[in-house]
Amino acid sequence: MVKPPKDPEAFARRAEEFYARALRSQLEPEHKGEYVVLDVDSGDYELDADEMTAIDRARAKHPDRLFYIKRVGYRSSVFIGAMVGEGSPPPQASNGRAAVLV
Repeated sequence: MVKPPKDPEAFARRAEEFYARALRSQLEPEHKGEYVVLDVDSGDYELDADEMTAIDRARAKHPDRLFYIKRVGYRSSVFIGAMVGEGSPPPQASNGRAAVLV
């Protein structure tokens, strides 16, 4: 069983810093909107348009690890709420992060 991080904010910061430093320029031009599932400890990642497919592949490689999921080119991987009007942007978390830990 995977244990949650002792400090989720630190885990998210490490993941975002790694993404910004090592993956953003490589992934965003061609993969905007896809999901990247990142193993923060090893730097391995899986990329897919389907979030669960990427998670399943990551878990197959590292079943005992905790992953950080990010939607390429977006501040958060998911949002909860309703659109105010046609074309309205999705709401953002107050801290700019709304990552999912699996």
